Amino acid sequence: MSNTIHGYLAEYGGIPFTDVPMNDVDSLVLCQFAYLKFDGMVPGVYEDKRSVTLKELAGHPDMEKLFKDEMYEEDNRKLFEGMLSSRRFQNIKINCHINVVEKERETQFCAVTIILDDNTIYVAFRGTDESIVGWKECFNMAFLMPFPGQELSAKYLNMVTKRFSSEFYVGGHSKGGNLAIYAAMNCAPVVQKRIRQIYCMDGPGLHPESYKKCDYEKIADKVIKIKPQSSLVGMIFDRDSKYKVIDARYFGLAQHNPFNWLVKDGEFVEVAGIYKRASYQSNTLNEWIISQDEEHIRLFVDTLYQVISASEADDVRGITSNWKKSASKMIEAMKEVDKETVDILQKVVEDLIDLSRTQRRERMHSSLRKFIWKRGLAGRAKSKVHP
Repeated sequence: MSNTIHGYLAEYGGIPFTDVPMNDVDSLVLCQFAYLKFDGMVPGVYEDKRSVTLKELAGHPDMEKLFKDEMYEEDNRKLFEGMLSSRRFQNIKINCHINVVEKERETQFCAVTIILDDNTIYVAFRGTDESIVGWKECFNMAFLMPFPGQELSAKYLNMVTKRFSSEFYVGGHSKGGNLAIYAAMNCAPVVQKRIRQIYCMDGPGLHPESYKKCDYEKIADKVIKIKPQSSLVGMIFDRDSKYKVIDARYFGLAQHNPFNWLVKDGEFVEVAGIYKRASYQSNTLNEWIISQDEEHIRLFVDTLYQVISASEADDVRGITSNWKKSASKMIEAMKEVDKETVDILQKVVEDLIDLSRTQRRERMHSSLRKFIWKRGLAGRAKSKVHP
């Protein structure tokens, strides 16, 4: 019977890393662990303090703040308790926390360094959190090369690997996976040699130009990309055909949630490939982004952010908790957008719709040709049997 990472912790948590080394499911556990709010509880990357243990976190006066993310509070709490009660994770140590949220630079960057009981290191980059500025940074990925979070990721990796002499893993979920690959490509050569594996858990790829400039091939053999069957986020800008596709509960964007990924016998449940609909949607989006010049993409993203920011909410929860008030303010903000900008945005959206229609027609024609071809083969086979 298939389970999730909660079931994995219950079933395989008794096996220490000294007996069985890091695997794909362990990586997802640690990537999701990086979403907890460690501020004030784990030493910062610029501090020279000893690492803290899970038991120390559990006994910290501010422990409840770890689970401030309301969307995943219950699952994150269960994850923490499962790690704490498992022999595999209960002795991990945590250090070098960093959490940067800067509206001016449109940056949301968070990372933490985890020491496993076999003395290897896992550098985990957090994905997009619930902050509005975090989502803006994700939109900026369409035209910024590199964006501030990527620059910080390479700097962070160089810093923490000076503190520890062991070999290490680098990973992240969603945007965190993108940061893990960028950091591994752009860290110092001596650091690169110490990397065991780089995990990208349903993370978007880099802008096509970045792969060329940063020489992705230097690290390609160490990269493990894992995507759920309905992956959309993980297919953005990702032209790499080397990735594992796994089964997950539900469909669509719900599969981006790591707590929905299915595990059986200590491994992810692998499937044949990405759903055709998800692949079609991501290809359409990728081609549309590449077809637009930077000015139009930047204008589209900035205007969208301007409208969302008019809600006066600091995070996504603030918008949804008072939807009527937020919607009213956003509608008013849309009225303030000048006609020239509206005309450009309308043209950009029309280009996306036209591209989508074209690809849909091509997909239908391709399916029709395959159908006719198969019917033709069947007809010829029948004529041989019945002359």
